[in-house]
Amino acid sequence: MAYLEILAGLVVLVLGAELLVRSSVAIARRLGVSTLLIGLTLVGFGTSSPELVASITAGLKGSPGIAVGNVVGSNICNVFLILGFSALIAPLAITRKAFLRDGPVLVGASALLLLACLLGEVSRWFGVVLLALLVAYLVWCYRTEREDPQAAAIDEAAAAAIPAGAPVSMSVSGLGTAGGLLLLVAGAWLLVGGAITLARTLGISEALIGLTVVAVGTSLPELATSVVAAARRQADVAFGNIIGSNIYNILGILGVVAVIQPVAIPPEIVAFDIWVMLGSSALLVAFALTGWRIVRWEGAALLAAYGAYVAWLVRAAALSGAAA
Repeated sequence: MAYLEILAGLVVLVLGAELLVRSSVAIARRLGVSTLLIGLTLVGFGTSSPELVASITAGLKGSPGIAVGNVVGSNICNVFLILGFSALIAPLAITRKAFLRDGPVLVGASALLLLACLLGEVSRWFGVVLLALLVAYLVWCYRTEREDPQAAAIDEAAAAAIPAGAPVSMSVSGLGTAGGLLLLVAGAWLLVGGAITLARTLGISEALIGLTVVAVGTSLPELATSVVAAARRQADVAFGNIIGSNIYNILGILGVVAVIQPVAIPPEIVAFDIWVMLGSSALLVAFALTGWRIVRWEGAALLAAYGAYVAWLVRAAALSGAAA
């Protein structure tokens, strides 16, 4: 039953995110909002909406392992699995100016998450700081990208990648947005409920489920966006989608969750997984700075790293179960 709940939750989450992004973008376009602003906000938030709603739901259900594990696990999955797979499809060229702006922000956000782990909790005031930094980052992005056509092209291409479809009225788009949000909530409720049941049935930690099943499942929109962009040879969109999503996950998702419900950091995440996440970010930066592209062998190395990470988690869970 837990497996069916998780599967149904993932399907509903992905459908909700797709409907939300398309409807929100349609409203923004009818209101004359710039493609750049759409790419920076609606598309970025839209692809991260499954992580957001799933983490909020987990926090409200009293499952910090899933709430925090989802953020940490999604960031690891984004770099190792999604970026690696995208680079295997086609080498990813990196826009230098955009990376020199966004790379330090990702490193700084990751350092803040490490600080929260060392403190043992993401408190409400810490969440407010994270959200304030996200707003400042978005304002900075918009101002700098309006003046830099090359950097702006990444976010404009991300918004343009959403098919316009047939023109629809504002009321229809509004209903689509509301429907997308409802699907997200319903999907997250099913996913988190199934994840909690599965963890208890198998006798493993909720953090492990959050780091793997929930993290990979809620990262499906990023996977779809990046793979399609790589296949279309829009490498900058694929790379920008990943680095932007990781920034959103830490500053936005963890910030919102903490403001609604402060969450404790599970000890196993502090002991191991946060360091893997930091390592994945460091590897991303290192690969980006060596030639301003991620080639196929580097993509293969990222995928191998993700395989090793998951194998380690499974082994640790097996040993823990045997000891119990």
